[in-house]
Amino acid sequence: MGFRSFFSMSLDAPTPVSVSDAAALRFGIAAARFNSALVDALVARATATLVAAGVPSASVEVVRVPGSHEVPWAAQRLAATGRFHAVIALGVLIAGDTNHHEMVGDAVAHALMRVSLDTGVPAINGVVVVNTREQAEKRTTGEYDRGAEFAAAALEMASLNKSLS
Repeated sequence: MGFRSFFSMSLDAPTPVSVSDAAALRFGIAAARFNSALVDALVARATATLVAAGVPSASVEVVRVPGSHEVPWAAQRLAATGRFHAVIALGVLIAGDTNHHEMVGDAVAHALMRVSLDTGVPAINGVVVVNTREQAEKRTTGEYDRGAEFAAAALEMASLNKSLS
């Protein structure tokens, strides 16, 4: 799937911005181990998109945490190092018998916004919150390439961060 085509999956997604300084950018990825096969696909697709844009693979650091609830902590620690132009938070929350996935997803979204505002480093919320495993698979290993979308957002925000610093 090409760089442009993954955006056609969303109804009103922005046109990707070309990033000319990708080779000079560094990214941290905080990823959950819960639902590991699905999160691994997000990590692989995000990393592949960054590398395809010109980011050296050595400029992408991945740290793993138990679950999506711990992802904002790791994202904050990565951002606080000052080594990264953006961080990407990755996880998958699938509904069970309760609305726990929604509560965690909401908490994670708020925490990641705090990471961005408190550190000045863009934190991309790549925690997928869905109702079924089938929906999760479509967004991580299937037709919707959310990993690439999260990486494209990180590229744009990292470039903006670098230019505004």
